[in-house]
Amino acid sequence: MLTRLYQWMLAKAAHRHAERWLAVISFMESSFFPIPPHPLLGLMCLARPEKALRYGVVCTLASVLGGLLGYAIGHFLYASVGASLLSVLGLTAKFPVAACYLREYGAEIILIKGATPIPFKLITITAGFIGLSLFTFLWASVLSRAFQFMLVGALFWKYGATIKPFIEKYLALVTGAFLALLVGGFLAVSLLSGGGKKDDACSRATLSAPATVR
Repeated sequence: MLTRLYQWMLAKAAHRHAERWLAVISFMESSFFPIPPHPLLGLMCLARPEKALRYGVVCTLASVLGGLLGYAIGHFLYASVGASLLSVLGLTAKFPVAACYLREYGAEIILIKGATPIPFKLITITAGFIGLSLFTFLWASVLSRAFQFMLVGALFWKYGATIKPFIEKYLALVTGAFLALLVGGFLAVSLLSGGGKKDDACSRATLSAPATVR
């Protein structure tokens, strides 16, 4: 099923309304769609490097708007919709861990997510469930999403199709280095504040008492 969805999404890159499809898929992925928009974004930027920055902006804004839907699902409809959605996506076991970390670190976790393959929909639904400040959620989501999408757009806009081999070879490495710096900084702050044991507590969070993370 996922393979068919992936092929369907890639086919939209050649569609005359590809930009609209990019916005729709970016929106859906932030709350319930299983396939991220990155492959579609990459193909569109490769085909039209001069519009790569525009595509990055479209992807970022649509993803943040979709994140608001995920937030609303977690905040208002978790019992009736959110829990079932996470189950279908195979994210149920990760929910209490995400909730614990979001309560402890808030925006930092959303920013870190921008440099990792953690499903953004897990973050958005969980943030709504625990009642994370909407303002915090918004600014952190904008930065997180822009880091992923605008970076790709900027590279294609600047270097055109010649940047594709570089992105494929080194983007994961650059992203990993950025994540390492973020994590190192957060760990240092945690140690200085005497909170070194909180990470272990969150990593052991389970579904046995999901309501306690609210």
